[in-house]
Amino acid sequence: MAEFIYRGRGRDGNLIDGILDADNAEGVATRLVERGITPVDIRPATGGGSTDVAVIWRRLGGGRPQTKDMVMFCRQMNTITRAGIPLLRGLGSLAQSTHHPMLREALNDIIESLQAGRGLTESLRRHPEIFTPLFVNIVDVGENTGTLDTAFQRLYEYLRQDEDVRKKVTSAVRYPILVMGAIVAALIVISVFVIPNFAPLFAALGDDIPLPTLIIMSVSDFIINQWLWIIVGVIVALYLARRYTSTDHGRMRWDRTRLQIPVIGVIVLEAALARVTRSLAVAIGAGLPMNQALGTIAESTGNMYLAERVGSMRANVERGRSLTRSASEAGLFPPLVLQMISVGEESGAIPDLMDETADFYQREVDYRLDNLSAALEPILIVGVGICVLILALGVFLPMWDMVGKAKGM
Repeated sequence: MAEFIYRGRGRDGNLIDGILDADNAEGVATRLVERGITPVDIRPATGGGSTDVAVIWRRLGGGRPQTKDMVMFCRQMNTITRAGIPLLRGLGSLAQSTHHPMLREALNDIIESLQAGRGLTESLRRHPEIFTPLFVNIVDVGENTGTLDTAFQRLYEYLRQDEDVRKKVTSAVRYPILVMGAIVAALIVISVFVIPNFAPLFAALGDDIPLPTLIIMSVSDFIINQWLWIIVGVIVALYLARRYTSTDHGRMRWDRTRLQIPVIGVIVLEAALARVTRSLAVAIGAGLPMNQALGTIAESTGNMYLAERVGSMRANVERGRSLTRSASEAGLFPPLVLQMISVGEESGAIPDLMDETADFYQREVDYRLDNLSAALEPILIVGVGICVLILALGVFLPMWDMVGKAKGM
């Protein structure tokens, strides 16, 4: 199947742009007509045209439903299945009411798939960019056991808690990033607009220019004279970094390195482990076998290093080793968590203990986030102080030298 971009008019006459997978353009046209859309233009995704931007955006990961969109979707699906509303009718209502274009397109395709006789799980698998392996497997268990409402309730609670952790981490990291950005912007403004006004005055000192003044004058000259190359260098560096991290080796190194960043790395790690343990609790609680649960979690971590560690846990479990020993050899969990896993394994209450473990990590993340500002403020203050000191010495030392020389005359 190939990817096609299309433009058509809906029943209300409004233009609709989108992307569909089909064998050929005729297949796309047929599916659009079935949806009540009159095709205006259909072309392969590799062709030219303004809508190619949508394809590129989609392939880069843009435009995908956010976690909050999936939380809402799961809550609505739980309501639909619990109330006994037929899936086709319920999904049709969701497709009409959702405001996210990519999710709406996926729901319409799922409706077509169900009408063609496929199951819900098979229909969801057609959209891996939206529905993760963990999501699909939990729905699969619910579909096979007649407990779809419970499956969507579990997914709703899991995604809601995951979204809460993400919001807290993002909010806490935003402050130092904004401060550092403000510092860099201030230094650039001073170097470009302020320091050049003092340059003739500093040049009058000849060879007696103090070191701090030489530093800020050199930085100012470099930024003013080489600004184009600086921009090109930044773009090239970002491109090369993107290319490197798109390889398996580069992605593995980056994913491992970002977990070791001082102060912030441990928060990212514990938030990821909270997600892993809660995913395991949801998967096992839904009825997935341990090895399948670990496999789906490994695919859904979003971190290649953690995925490799969880994958090693799965391999050890498949060899017949206990979950506790497998977790210990993975090297991800501290002794306290390993003890909790051991108790859950011995008592047959792994989902409950995994939930407790996830709550433990979430409390740790909350505690570290509450103290993040206190930990970073001294570092930021020292950094700002050094910059201010260099600027002050660079500007005032020459003035003091000139005043001293004037008095000596």
